[in-house]
Order: sequence, then structure tokens, then C-alpha cells
Amino acid sequence: MTYLLDPSSDKLKKWLEGHGEPGFRARQVWRWLAIGRATSFAEMTDLPAPLRAQLDESIPVWSTTLVSHQRSEDGSEKLLLEFSSGGEAECVLLRDGDRRTICISSQVGCAMGCVFCASGLDGIDRDLDAGEIIEQMVRLQHCLPVEERISHVVMMGMGEPLANLENVLSALEFSGDEEGLGISARRVTISTVGLPAAIRKLATRQCKYHLAVSLHAPDDELRNQLVPVNQRVGLEEILSAADSYFEASGRRLTFEYVLLADLNDSPQHAAQLGQLLRGRPAMINLIPYNPVAGLPYQTPSSSRVRRFQHVLEEQGLNVQVRQRKGDRINAACGQLRRMVRPR
Repeated sequence: MTYLLDPSSDKLKKWLEGHGEPGFRARQVWRWLAIGRATSFAEMTDLPAPLRAQLDESIPVWSTTLVSHQRSEDGSEKLLLEFSSGGEAECVLLRDGDRRTICISSQVGCAMGCVFCASGLDGIDRDLDAGEIIEQMVRLQHCLPVEERISHVVMMGMGEPLANLENVLSALEFSGDEEGLGISARRVTISTVGLPAAIRKLATRQCKYHLAVSLHAPDDELRNQLVPVNQRVGLEEILSAADSYFEASGRRLTFEYVLLADLNDSPQHAAQLGQLLRGRPAMINLIPYNPVAGLPYQTPSSSRVRRFQHVLEEQGLNVQVRQRKGDRINAACGQLRRMVRPR
């Protein structure tokens, strides 16, 4: 018995039935952990007392070990979790007004090789199972007071979610379940560096999640340098697949663009990006770079960011600039793992 919070596995149900209990008890356990914020079986008062004692002796509540829990002055919280199956990954809680957004990892490490990102500096170890992804969500829910709940989920942590599609979708089913986290699909975003075949597969699943495609460059020449996996696909195929997802889901696309000082942040780059995306029902999300120790990339000045935004808006595009949060807790994906476990 490894992952208590994996609805794609029937291990908990079979364990319960093997001990003379109805299988629906599994959903009661999930509800206590996700909504009731229980930290032990003893707190699950609608379970028979003998069953609670048996569960306590046989099954750990958490399959992860909390390695680090950091808090920022802006309300952000970041957890570094070690998985019982091996490896570590990070997840983040962001507070913004009434919003309580969580950013979740899908893999231990990353194989995409984005040159400015800490997640993939050491390559990839493995995919995370659905239960390991769900446990990140529930761990972060436990960071909130009982009167608050997670409102939004973003699959934008360590790893490439579309490279681990089945486990990610299974975990997101739990996030939308009323006995899980009860989060509407329209408040869930899957972020991808752009894997056309996986995007098209996602489109056939009739999902209603938002899709965010990380571009970071307005042409293939520059993107090949920043996002090496682009050499195998190219922007034209990525955008075609993204258009197919929009047609299938009806969800407005988001295109993310990390701004790197003096590398991809000039007005000329903005003009090229505008030409690339003009006419698409999309939001462009500009992300000033969050510096990573040991990497040479820097954050553009605020005036440079505003100029980039202005050039795009002049072309009739919808643009927002992401507010940087969690700088003091190494909130960029992969930073905390490298700080705690230096390679």
C-alpha cells in the first residue's frame, strides 16, 4: 500500500474489502484528507473505531516526507516533498486576493532542457504517479485554514505534464471530484512546452481544462536555443496543435513567454511575437524571469517589460504580466530542490 490518495488504484478499496469493510469507505478517507484536512485516521470520526485503529497500524496517511516548507512575506508557500518511490519534487501555494492557486509538479526533474529553468538542470528521473500528484494538492490544501479552499490548479511545476498525460489527467479528475477538491475544470490549467502529438491527444479527450503553451521565443531559431526540444517539432506544428485544442475544448489559449534580459525581450521580439499570434483567441502571459543561482540569465527592467507589453497591445493582443511571487522562497520550479539537495 503506497499511495492512499490514488483513485486510479483500487488498493485501498481492496484492503478495506479484505478487512470486511465496504469499498465506499475509500471515498470517505479521501474526503477526510482533502476536505476535512485530517492528519490521522483517528480524526475520521465517521469510520468505525476498530477500522481507524487497523488503518493506523497498516497504512501511512502520507506517502511523502516533507523535506522543506518555506513561507514568503507575500503569502506564498513552497513544499519540497520526498516520495517513498524515490525522488523529490516541489509544489507551491500562491495567495492572490481571494484566489488560492496551487502549482503542481508532474515529474521528478524534466527532460525538456529549457536552458533557463532549474527543473531540468539534472535531467529527468521519472514520471510521478497519480497518487503522488494528488498528494501535492492535498498537502497544499492542508496549508490553508479550514475556512479556505484551493480555488485554482496549475500543472506548471517540475516536469512536462503532457509527457505524463495519463497520470496528470487521473490526478485532475480527483481535483474536480466533489469528494476530492471540488475544483471546476475551468479553473485548471495545464502548461506545456509544446508537444504537438500530446496536445492533439488531449484534444480528443474532450477535456475542458485551459491549455498554456510556453513559447519563450517568436521564431524557431531563437526557440531552438532556449527550448532544445523545439528542434524536433517547431513553432508551426505547436501552434497548429494548440489551435486544434481550442477548437475541441472552446477554452481560450494562453501563450506564456518568459522574458530574459537582452535575449528575447526587445521590441523587435515583441513585434515578431505579435505577428505570430495575431488573430488567435488567446492571452499572452508575460513572465519576468525569476533568476536561478548558477545560471547567467537575468530579469529585464520593468520599463523593458512594459515596452514589450505595449508593442503587443498595439497589435490588438490580450496581454498580462505575471506578478512575481515567492522570490524569497526560491519559487521558480526546481530551485528549492537544488538548494536543499545540491548536485
